[in-house]
Order: sequence, then structure tokens, then C-alpha cells
Amino acid sequence: MVKLAITGATGKVGEAVIKCALQDNGCKIIGLVEVVGHPLIGKTSPLMSGISGAPAITDDLQQIISGADVVIDFTQAKATLRHLDIISRCGKAHVIGTTGFGAEDLNIIRGTRNAKIVISPNMSIGMNVLFEAVNRVAGILESGYDVEITEMHHRWKKDAPSGSALRLKEAVESAHQGRTWKSVFGREGMTGERTADEIGVMSLRGGDVVGEHTVYFVGLGERLELTHRAFSRDNFATGALKAAKWLNTQPYGVYSMKDVLGL
Repeated sequence: MVKLAITGATGKVGEAVIKCALQDNGCKIIGLVEVVGHPLIGKTSPLMSGISGAPAITDDLQQIISGADVVIDFTQAKATLRHLDIISRCGKAHVIGTTGFGAEDLNIIRGTRNAKIVISPNMSIGMNVLFEAVNRVAGILESGYDVEITEMHHRWKKDAPSGSALRLKEAVESAHQGRTWKSVFGREGMTGERTADEIGVMSLRGGDVVGEHTVYFVGLGERLELTHRAFSRDNFATGALKAAKWLNTQPYGVYSMKDVLGL
């Protein structure tokens, strides 16, 4: 039984994690965390009302960390780094689904000691299979195919491009070691002809779209498209729970969903 603390507990993904954890016999929720001043601080999550011993939502991870094995974190970059400091000092495990990190933030996470960490811009199992598939396809096709990436998310998403789109771009780039790539984030005006080493990344926002990503490999006379569409946040939650259970048995270190899935 893995004992979980869930940060961002009233967010869209946080609530999906709670819902899925309550249906998973291998998990037990021991704590829920939200931002200071949230109206549900001191109250039980509506998803856990009527459950005996359900924890009250707190604004202080430090208060509950000792009882947890793993913290599942879908919040914002600055909050996640604060959580990481507490988690690493206590030698606990941290599943990070937060996106929007800068390069310096990622260096801090990757350099963390005395903690077990799984970090991924997308916890969906299907999406992580796509990361691997794109890397392999890019290596097979080599030159002669132009690569473009599109991503679409709901109107409330704060960062662009999505972390998953950037990971897809990295999957293409890593298939061609030594090749110099030019990232193009949107196009406007007289841009001139497309160069062979461009990777275009385009972000769309609207409505309540959970998440859609497509990688286009466009050759002369043919086009290959690899697409993942998320219709529910439950798939992010399910992947995060899988990561939490896997991470609980691992030594200290920084891992990805590729490690969790054995890809």
C-alpha cells in the first residue's frame, strides 16, 4: 500500500488523481495540499466526503509529509520547487507532472539528492509511448522529411508550447545526434522558404480540450502523422499512480516515465 500526499488537490488533474486513487487498492491518500488562502483549507475534499478518516486539506506539505511515501504534484513550477525542497529533506518520493519549468528549474530537479523523483511533462501512458515512437520514426526517416508539431489545449493553460510538445521536439532532435536544429515557434509574414533543419512547434488554445499532440513527418509525395488525443484527465492520473507505485520501490534518483514503463 503506497501512502500518497496530493498537491494541487482541487485542480482538474489533482481531483482526477484523488478519484483514481480511491479506486486503486494499492494506494491510500493520507494528505491533500492546496495554496494558502484556498477556501477548502481545513475541509475535506468533496470527492472524499463521507469517507471515514478522510484527511482535511492543508496549505502546509511539511505538516503531512512524514506520513507519506510519495507526493503526487500537479501544480505550478515555483510551487513544485518548494515542495521538492521539503520532500528531499525528508527523503521521500516525488512524482512531478507540473509543466512550465525553465532550464534552471530543471537543473535543480535533476541535481536533487536524497529523493526519488519521476518527472514527465505528460503522465499519460499513451503519450509516453508516442515520445518513444516519434524518436524511433525520426531515426528511421532521417533527412528528407520536414518535421512539424502541433499541440492544442484548453483555454486555461498557462504555458506554451506545452511541455509535451517540447518533449516531442526533443525526441526528434535526439534521433539525429550532431545535427543542428532550428526551433520555430509560430510563423508570420514573409518568412522565406522553410529550411531543412527547422522544427515547427505550433500552439492552439480553446475551449476545454484536454490535450492533443500531432507530429508531422512531411516528405515529397507523402506525409506521416503520429497523434495522441487525451479525452479525460484520468489517463494522466492513472499514469501518475503507476509512477508512484513504481517509484516507491526504487533507490534515490531522478527518473522519467520511460523508466516507469520500461521503454
